[in-house]
Amino acid sequence: MSTASLVKGTPVPSALPWSGLLALSTAAFTAVVTELLPAGLLPAMAPALGVSEARVGFLVTGYAVASFVAAIPVTALLRGLPRRPVLAGTLLGFALSNAVVALSSSYGVTFAARLVAGVMGGALWAMLAGYAARMVPADRRGRAIAVVLAGITLALSLGVPAGTALAGLTGWRAAFALLAGVAVLLTGWVRWRVPGFPGEERAARVPLTRVALLPGLPVVLSVTLFLLLGHQVMYTYVAPFSAHAGFGRTDVVLLVFGASTVAGIWGTGLLVDRHPRATLLGALAGCAAVMLALGAFAGVPAVLLTAVALWGAAFGGAPTLIQTALVGASGPAASDVATSLQTTVYNAGIAGGSLTGGVVLERLGPGALPWTALPLVALALIAVTLGRRHAFPAARGAGAGADGGAGRRERARTASVTRDLS
Repeated sequence: MSTASLVKGTPVPSALPWSGLLALSTAAFTAVVTELLPAGLLPAMAPALGVSEARVGFLVTGYAVASFVAAIPVTALLRGLPRRPVLAGTLLGFALSNAVVALSSSYGVTFAARLVAGVMGGALWAMLAGYAARMVPADRRGRAIAVVLAGITLALSLGVPAGTALAGLTGWRAAFALLAGVAVLLTGWVRWRVPGFPGEERAARVPLTRVALLPGLPVVLSVTLFLLLGHQVMYTYVAPFSAHAGFGRTDVVLLVFGASTVAGIWGTGLLVDRHPRATLLGALAGCAAVMLALGAFAGVPAVLLTAVALWGAAFGGAPTLIQTALVGASGPAASDVATSLQTTVYNAGIAGGSLTGGVVLERLGPGALPWTALPLVALALIAVTLGRRHAFPAARGAGAGADGGAGRRERARTASVTRDLS
């Protein structure tokens, strides 16, 4: 085999193109920090913008709603254009949005800037994994995508806590200004080290409706929605909840959560291929137990931090497990389209969760947040329990022979999907 292959005339090296992949990973990092940073800055941003902490939390809601609304139509509009200019344009959009937030004293202007960032996020997430896959040979695509999506973990474990800590030292505006500068520098990095690819040809585009109704896919999407709703009710308002619990160091709480997500992802990597269903059930049960503990005993600092650590570990592995189930339910032929649907549902969960949490915070106070999150996480747990046949089987690819009966069923599903989409 030669040291390179060609994708529509563009050389694809056999070795991982680390500089380009790390640029994409940094783009993922920037998007996640941009989306979630207001959650750690509610007490500082609220007086500066002249609104309540709950309305600052709606800055996360607005971002997520914009991503939810824009992901499919904007992706459809831009999918025929060359990929690198589209990627660079989304990063410049992030830079503009964060610069406006850093300078604005108007809640309305700030909210509008967050909507722009949300549109950029919807476009970015729809293309990152596919971009990484096109940069490497087929036998290295999984590793390339893992490198890119590691930016999410770093954002949760380091980026958001570091941004919150920076805001405590220099002010919240400096944190958003730094994000704007990073996005500008990242645009140059992308143009320098990320290869260009043509857009999709019209004949190769797969209808979304055919994929959305594949057996098991609606269940996987519903689990995504319920989990994100419950998670975001608490995560968006972790600052006022921590203050309510008598622990005012939001940066410490976020750091514990973020560091624990790394452990969760590592543990999931050891179990996902052998025990995907059991691991996901354990992760969701852990999230439910955390909400129960936070609701009953958060006033004890040791309980608060221990519960947050378990929360991070459980939630950190859940997206990987759900994504694996999504690909299994859709089959490889339709996995990209299924992922775009999941991106939309994911952002709907973030928007709905932050909105619900804001309403609960204003009307019932921070102590009601975990009790609001608990039934939503429980619904996700129930959906996995009931979705054993198509959505969340005990294992995929295990069994007798080279890849087992499950592997043969997966190939049959792929062939069926391919015929349906042709």
